[in-house]
Amino acid sequence: MKRPSYKTEAFVLRFLNYGESDRIVTFFTREFGKIRGIAKGARRSRKRFSNAIEPFSHSILLFSRMGEEGLSLIENCDVIDHYPHIRENLQRTMTASYMIDLIHQFTDEGKKSAAIFQLLAGFLELLEAGNGLEETTRFFELRLLALSGYEPSLERCIICNTSLAEINTAFFDAASGGIRCSLCSGGNLNCIPVSTGTLKTLLMGKKMETNRIPRLILSENATRESGQILRSFICHTLGKEPKSLQVLDEIKRLI
Repeated sequence: MKRPSYKTEAFVLRFLNYGESDRIVTFFTREFGKIRGIAKGARRSRKRFSNAIEPFSHSILLFSRMGEEGLSLIENCDVIDHYPHIRENLQRTMTASYMIDLIHQFTDEGKKSAAIFQLLAGFLELLEAGNGLEETTRFFELRLLALSGYEPSLERCIICNTSLAEINTAFFDAASGGIRCSLCSGGNLNCIPVSTGTLKTLLMGKKMETNRIPRLILSENATRESGQILRSFICHTLGKEPKSLQVLDEIKRLI
C-alpha cells in the first residue's frame, strides 16, 4: 500500500543521528503541528537535504506516512530561509536555539497551531534583521506562553484582583501564575519584586504587531526584571530549566 505524501512549510526543531547515514528529525509544521520523521541518507546526501535539516531552518517539507502515529518518511526538503545572519553570530544562534527548544517543550506532537508557527517565523525574522536580543527573547517567551495556554496574569493581582494601575509595588508569583500586590504578597519569599513599569512594557509588547517590536527598548532594569519573572515562570511550568537556556546564559557570560 502506497504511503500518502504531504507537503508543508516546516521549521527544524531538533535532530538525532541514526545509524551510519540517517537522521531522525523533529519538525514544527504549519499544517500538521509537530511531527517526527526519518531522513534516509541525510548525512550523506548534499543534494536532497543541504542545510534543510539544520536547527531552525525554514523549509518546504515533503513527507509520507501511513498514519498520524510513528515516524514519517522525509522524502525531500527545500530551504526557504537558512537565516545566515543569525548563524554568523553565536549569541543570536543560541537565542534561536532557545526559541525552538521552547516550541518543542510547549507543543504536543500532531497538534496543529498556525499561530505558534507564525510566531516562530516572525521572531526569527526579527533575529535575522539584527533587532535587540533581550526584547526579541522576552516578547517571544510571553507570546508563546499565551498561545500555549500558560499566559501569566500581569494586569491585576491574582489574589484581590486589584488592577496594575492601582498597584504601587508588584510581586511575581510563578507558582500561582501572576502578580500579587504588596498586601497580598504576604512576605512570600518565592515572590519576585517587579516594577509596574516593567509589567506595563511587557503588556504593551504582548499586544504590539511583531514588526513594530523593535521600537520597544527595554531599560536595564526592565531587562533584568522581565528576564527573572519569565524565566521563573517557564521553569515552573515545564518543571525544569531548559538546557538551551543554560547554554545561552553561559554564552552571555563569555561575551
